[in-house]
Amino acid sequence: MPRRALIDQRPYLLLSVAAALAFYYLRATPLPELYLLLIKGSAVALLAIYAAVRHSSADARLLAWALGAAALGDMAIELDRTIGGWLFFLFHILALGVFLRNRRDQLSGPQSWVVGLTLILTPVIAWFMPADRNMAWEVGLYALALGGMASGAWASNFPRYRVGAGAMLFLASDFLLFAEMGPLAGSDIPRIMVWPIYYLGMFLICTGVIQTLRKRDPELRVVK
Repeated sequence: MPRRALIDQRPYLLLSVAAALAFYYLRATPLPELYLLLIKGSAVALLAIYAAVRHSSADARLLAWALGAAALGDMAIELDRTIGGWLFFLFHILALGVFLRNRRDQLSGPQSWVVGLTLILTPVIAWFMPADRNMAWEVGLYALALGGMASGAWASNFPRYRVGAGAMLFLASDFLLFAEMGPLAGSDIPRIMVWPIYYLGMFLICTGVIQTLRKRDPELRVVK
C-alpha cells in the first residue's frame, strides 16, 4: 500500500509542528496573550492526541497523559512558574513510568555511566544555578525528576537517538531556564533557544515511543 500524504496519515503531527512554529514567531507580535497561550499549549497537546490515537497500549495512553500534563504546563508557566513547574514535574513522573515499563535488559559500561551521571548531576547542577538561593531547593527537587526522566529514557529500550536524545534536549532546555535565574539573567539566549529545543525534544520522545510501539505491537495499532 502506498504511503498517504502526511496531512492524511499524521495530521496531528503536522498541526503540532505548525502550532510550535506559530507560537515561536507570533510571541513577538501584539497578538493577545490568551491566544498565544492556546497556541503554545496546543503544540504539545496535539502530540498527546497523536499518541492516544496511534496506539491503544497502556504505554501509549500513559505517554498521552504525560504529554497532556506538559501541554498544561506550557500554558501555566506563562502565568505562574510554580504551577507550571509542578505540571512538568508530573510529566517527568509519568514519562519515567513509560520508560521504566520498557527498560533495556542490559546497559554497556559507557551507557551505564551516562544514565548514572544524568541522574546524579542534573539536580546537583540545577541546585547551583539560581542566584536567589531560596529557589535552590525547589529547582533541585524539580531537577531530580527531570534527571530521572532523562536517564530513564536513555536506559529504556526505545531508540536512544530519538527518545533518549529527545529527553536530553528537554533537559538542555530546562538548564537554559535554570541559567536564566542566574548566570544567563538578562540574556536573550534562553528566550530564543528554550522553545525550539524543548519542542524538538518532545517531538522526538513522542514519535520515537509511538512508532516503536506500533512496530512491536501491530495488533494494537490505531489507523488514524
